[in-house]
Amino acid sequence: MQTQRDSSRAFSFLGTCLRREPARLRELAPCAQPITRLIIAVTIITVCRFTSEGRAALKVTKEKAAENRAKLVQAAGRLFRERGIDGVGVADVCKAAGLTHGALYAQFPSKEALAAAAFSNAFEHGFSRMTATEPSLTAYLDYLISIRQRDNLGGGCPLTASTSEVGRKDENISSRFAQGFEKMVGAVEAVLDPSSPRSDRRDRALTIVATNIGAIAVARATAKSRPDLSNDILVAARRILAEVGGGQSAASKTRRSRPKGRHPRKIAPHRRRVASNRT
Repeated sequence: MQTQRDSSRAFSFLGTCLRREPARLRELAPCAQPITRLIIAVTIITVCRFTSEGRAALKVTKEKAAENRAKLVQAAGRLFRERGIDGVGVADVCKAAGLTHGALYAQFPSKEALAAAAFSNAFEHGFSRMTATEPSLTAYLDYLISIRQRDNLGGGCPLTASTSEVGRKDENISSRFAQGFEKMVGAVEAVLDPSSPRSDRRDRALTIVATNIGAIAVARATAKSRPDLSNDILVAARRILAEVGGGQSAASKTRRSRPKGRHPRKIAPHRRRVASNRT
């Protein structure tokens, strides 16, 4: 039945094409009919083969398209966090993904649409890593306010990497940012003291997430010229946010702790000098 329908479609298509060019057919004179029959026969065979085998080919094409989309989103997410959305062109993303401009625009109508998808993908990846740890404020702060987060521009949280830039983008990107921010606030709120009023827990969670974003942004901005100041920002933010979270023991613990990262000895050297002088 499928082959008969395909053949009917082929005949209908060919009939339409031949009716559009009657003058050209008359010019073929006596040989017109044999040539026409040959064209019909070849076309029917081709159409039938395509329709019977095309579904398998179409499946491969969809898989390849999904693979291309993943490559583009991952490459864009890394580059946008490293250089900013405005600092990266479509050509840069295509080159990093190993694809052509055509492959990109087959997936996304614009650079802004790509940026929105890349933001969501990067956020979900980072959020899953954060929540894979112990569900506590201490564990979340250890993950969020750290030297590793500060120094890992391309792989860090997109909330901290894109905050100021998102304000200049379209509503779609702003919406993705807001969704990610709310999701982060919800995760933090869930680990705060359940005996506190709901409104109080939300206010604390909003403050913690917003301050975390600002602290990482300022720590990055000062890291090259004033690494000591950058480290002090991380230490202070980590301690105060633990106190905002309402954990008395966690707050006292963080007064002596330092953010986890690759260079713990570089943190607040003048504080250690003051401590040694007092002793």
